[in-house]
Amino acid sequence: MANQKQMLTPREASRILGISYPTIKNWILSGRLKTSTTPGGHHRLSFASLKPFIEKDARKSEVESRERYRRVSGRNQLAGKVVSLRVVGLLAEVVLAVGDARVTSIITAEAVREMGLKKGDPAAALIKSTDVMIERLDEESL
Repeated sequence: MANQKQMLTPREASRILGISYPTIKNWILSGRLKTSTTPGGHHRLSFASLKPFIEKDARKSEVESRERYRRVSGRNQLAGKVVSLRVVGLLAEVVLAVGDARVTSIITAEAVREMGLKKGDPAAALIKSTDVMIERLDEESL
């Protein structure tokens, strides 16, 4: 087996390829992606085994390529096309068509101007969900 320091975990490989961890596990288990196993039975991948996937992706158009996923830390990205753009004061409502679905985002008008965003442009919604819950405490709890 190759030197362990040169090998990647499936999670590291999924980040390099810009795909989800479940997808890479599926590729490994189906035999689409060859791995070595550690003495403990964990899968490891060489960077060379990823090259064909990276090269194939590089031949795709910018909109279809996963390259942009490798430039942004967020993985929950929905690529689509701007179907509606409305700027009011400091804010803008941007609606993307993603397949048959619509994704609406409120961003700053300045961001729209900086990106030169207009109706018909390809764009991606990057989803970062944060939950904040509030619990009322009694005074003596503090």
